Order: sequence, then C-alpha cells, then structure tokens
Amino acid sequence: MTCSQPIPPASFIDISIPSQELAIMEGQRILQTYPVSTAKKGAGEQKGSYCTPRGWHQIRAKIGAGHPLNAVFVGRRATGEIYNDFLKQQCPERDWILTRILWLGGLEPGHNRYGNVDSAWRYIYIHGTPDELMRGSPESHGCIRMKNADIAQLFDRVAVGMKVFIHG
Repeated sequence: MTCSQPIPPASFIDISIPSQELAIMEGQRILQTYPVSTAKKGAGEQKGSYCTPRGWHQIRAKIGAGHPLNAVFVGRRATGEIYNDFLKQQCPERDWILTRILWLGGLEPGHNRYGNVDSAWRYIYIHGTPDELMRGSPESHGCIRMKNADIAQLFDRVAVGMKVFIHG
C-alpha cells in the first residue's frame, strides 16, 4: 500500500509513547509509521496534567484541510500566519499547532472520557509542530506532535471516527 491510498476501514492508529512512534495498523500489519513527540510529563489522563492520555480514542474532528504546510492555528482556527523564523523568535516558548489538527475523543468512560479525564475536553490533538522540534523525544504539552508533511499526509488518509490506541 502506498502512502497516498486511503486507510482500510478496519484499520486503526497505534501510538507508542515509549518508542515515540505512530503506526497505521491493519490488524497486526503495519501499513506506515511516523515519528511523533508525546508529552514531556509522560502519560496520564487528568485534566491539567499536561500528560498524554492513554487508551482507545477516536478522531472526532479533522481541522485544517486546504491550509498550507506550517499554517498557524490558535483555538482550532487558522490565524492566517505561516510559521517562520520571525514567529519562532517572537514566541520561543509557544506550543505551536501547525498545518493540520486531528482532534481526539476518548472512548473509555472514567479513563479518558467524561469528567476530569476527558481527552476531547482536554483538547488532545495529533497536530503539526515546527519540524525542528521533532527530536525523537517527548516534548509536548499533552498532544501528539508530528512533522508538518507527515501530519498533512496522515490527515488526507484518515476519516473522522477512525480509532486511535495510545499506550505506554
């Protein structure tokens, strides 16, 4: 299967926190892998923890179709800016959300859905980040970060409702 083909409906996304890798799975077969960066503070489900939530999720929304690589998003809205060195210098500590957003919703009540553990209410995404921040280590504020070309490619292949399993 080539990278541009749609993902079969029975497939899912597997995200390994220890290996910092996202894999598109069809049963036990890996169709594609991508490097990711999960939370600097590790795994955890609590609101305000800045940790990456574990368990089964689904893609609840796809945001950013048609925007260029490195488009800047704030509050799930494109700002019209394109990330560059000037913006990087202006806001060196900012948690940049770029290119595309796959907003995740938890599927396990009491673990990653509802109350203080709800992944959707925590605004947990798979999203683009400045490529230079993809160093193979956990550095996010809870989301799953990807290189911009990778998130654009993944975005075009997945559908709302696709299952995502995060573990580690």
